[in-house]
Amino acid sequence: MRIAVTGSIATDHLMAFPGRFVDQLIPDQLHTISLSFLVDTLEVRRGGVAANIAYGLGGLRMDPLLVGAVGPDFAEYEVWLKEHGVDTGPVHVSADHQTARFMCMTDQDSNQIASFYAGAMADAARIDLHALHARTPLDLVLVSPNDPRAMLRHTEQARELGIPFAADPSQQLARLTGAETRSLVTGARWLFTNEYESALLRERTGWNREEVLARVGTWITTLGAQGVRIDAADTPTLTVPAVPDVTAADPTGVGDAFRSGFLAAVGHRLPLRTAAQLGCAMSALVLAEVGSQSYEVRPQRLLDTVRTVYGPQAAALLAPTLGQPT
Repeated sequence: MRIAVTGSIATDHLMAFPGRFVDQLIPDQLHTISLSFLVDTLEVRRGGVAANIAYGLGGLRMDPLLVGAVGPDFAEYEVWLKEHGVDTGPVHVSADHQTARFMCMTDQDSNQIASFYAGAMADAARIDLHALHARTPLDLVLVSPNDPRAMLRHTEQARELGIPFAADPSQQLARLTGAETRSLVTGARWLFTNEYESALLRERTGWNREEVLARVGTWITTLGAQGVRIDAADTPTLTVPAVPDVTAADPTGVGDAFRSGFLAAVGHRLPLRTAAQLGCAMSALVLAEVGSQSYEVRPQRLLDTVRTVYGPQAAALLAPTLGQPT
């Protein structure tokens, strides 16, 4: 399966606060918040949702196409992605803006406060999927957080081209209008959210759970330490537990890695349960590292994790996909 991953490409500035955000909030003063947090560490890492997902897919030998906009400072990052199996040919280089910046602070409970500077991402809507599809036929377009105009354009172009698409609005739900959210979701083969985003998506669209499911193929909701829930119309809910007992170094990029594993598995026509299991195993790799591309995809290690957590049958199904003996 040839997957075009559209969305943000960024540099992550990750900080760790040794306390708890909630302890710094005074309930009757929330309307006049003025806080400064002294952090213990700062890590500067490669990131961006689309780049993170493409990195994971590259590690799983899916040869993904990265579709996004960057600045002239992208050269070193591009080499890194190419070395890890990502086709960066469709990336647009802006002459006017630097690559986007993600600034995130995580407390001891893994809660996060973040800000995002779009920079070159504002040019992402210039990328034409029609031209890309003509050069490299696409089997799936993943529309992940990006400049809203790019998200809407690439969703509509996927529809025009008749290419199945996956909707992953996630962080951009805070910026999208109800009409925009409905447009991004309607007709998606796959819809990805976390638990909070699932509620926000229902609020934005004005649809209840059943109305969302009537408009998408399958809705995948990540639940953090509780794993993942998979819903489809007229089908019993499927739940898959997360990999237990992972020492959490940093949660940034965990959901992106899940999407990589899930999409790689469904690209190989594996069952949804197996796809979610590989997604959870990929998430565990990221959670144990600082930075969303600091992990290494080692097929045997993934297979051992799946065998230990989900059983030998799950491992046997995944072994051919991971290029490992059963």
